[in-house]
Amino acid sequence: MEFKEKLLASHLAFEERIDFSDPVHQTRLESLKTFEEKGFPSRKDEAWKYTSLNAVVRQDYALFPKKETTIQLKKVKKYFLYEIDTYKVVFIDGVYSPFLSDTTHDGLDVCLMSAALSKAKYRKLIDTYFNKITDKQDSLTALNTSYTQEGAYVYIPKSVVAEKPIEIIHFSTGKEKALWLQPRNLIVIDQNAQVQILERHQSLKEHVVVTNSVTEIYAHQDAFVDYYKIQNDLSTASLIDNTYISQEKNSNVRVHTFSLGGKLIRNNLNFYLKGEHCNSTLKGVTLLEDQQHVDHYTLVDHASPNCESHQDYKGVFSEGSKGVFNGKILVDQIAQKTNAFQQNNNILLDDKATVNTKPQLEIFADDVKCSHGCTVGQLDEDALFYLRSRGIPKKEAKALMTYAFANNVLESVELPILKKRINKLIAKKLGVNLGFDL
Repeated sequence: MEFKEKLLASHLAFEERIDFSDPVHQTRLESLKTFEEKGFPSRKDEAWKYTSLNAVVRQDYALFPKKETTIQLKKVKKYFLYEIDTYKVVFIDGVYSPFLSDTTHDGLDVCLMSAALSKAKYRKLIDTYFNKITDKQDSLTALNTSYTQEGAYVYIPKSVVAEKPIEIIHFSTGKEKALWLQPRNLIVIDQNAQVQILERHQSLKEHVVVTNSVTEIYAHQDAFVDYYKIQNDLSTASLIDNTYISQEKNSNVRVHTFSLGGKLIRNNLNFYLKGEHCNSTLKGVTLLEDQQHVDHYTLVDHASPNCESHQDYKGVFSEGSKGVFNGKILVDQIAQKTNAFQQNNNILLDDKATVNTKPQLEIFADDVKCSHGCTVGQLDEDALFYLRSRGIPKKEAKALMTYAFANNVLESVELPILKKRINKLIAKKLGVNLGFDL
């Protein structure tokens, strides 16, 4: 049986595990029909021209973990921001881990998607927001929606500032030979509220795992959202991340994506600017090697005037790794006074690595300031020679230049401990001591 057919056939078993009275049951069924009609995307689709899922969908995956798995905190502590106090929503093989989590309903909601779907007090918010800004024709989003049950639910009420960052972490243990996970996150930030969120998917040992994740983020008027995606998984793990963001007037949403490890990573990041004076930031650092593949697919839809968006993605590739960047800025006819910037710069450390980059502008307004560009090249030989002439070994000189290349993205990280962690990860990937405080 092909994996698509298994997913369709297994949906009946999935429905037996859930409550038919929950508010999204009909949405699940409609989404399953969409996936049945469209199937998995292929290279025939323009958006997937440089990324193939053929090898991924040939596997036979377990869809539901056979039993709950416990993990000792000391074995996974390094994956948390343990130096500071945070809220935590943690899952192990797709199952919520109350032992590792620290949720709250004290002035704000940081809890489970399954709880929000099953309790009457959340019904209005679910009806208002769930699956409202997703691309209904995207087959992988539809697949996730059809199996929606678990994930993180975050609601920050009006004028509330979350005192602690929120960590959403998914661990896979390798208990299953091959595992397919489909977490669903719903994040609503009300008027004048603020929050910082970190999301991570982490394998604890080498095994085949694919995560097809969907996150919806709603930023209301004057809201501030600072979101970080840490993608530093093992070489047997793949991630398809679909994130949809709706912004209202004067909101500010920043998303930083650090793609430092994984077999195949596909980031679909969609911003919809629905009110005036929105500010959107999309930044990313990619550092891959050894046949790893990353594909950043971004959309910023300027549907209102006087808004700004800033995209800056840096990529460093070596040893047969592949990078793809497909970024689109869409400016509606009424979106006058738009200021949009998009840049993708890449370095190939050897002749085995490849990059395909396609920045795009689609503008229907006439009073805008928009720019886009991309570069693909190698380290500057003159600069490298200068560093070596000052007594710096070649390996360390390359590392310093690589770090400097990505540093402007790191400068905008507002969590000091996270910036320190990313510095350490980059240094580890480069295999050198950069010679300054990490």
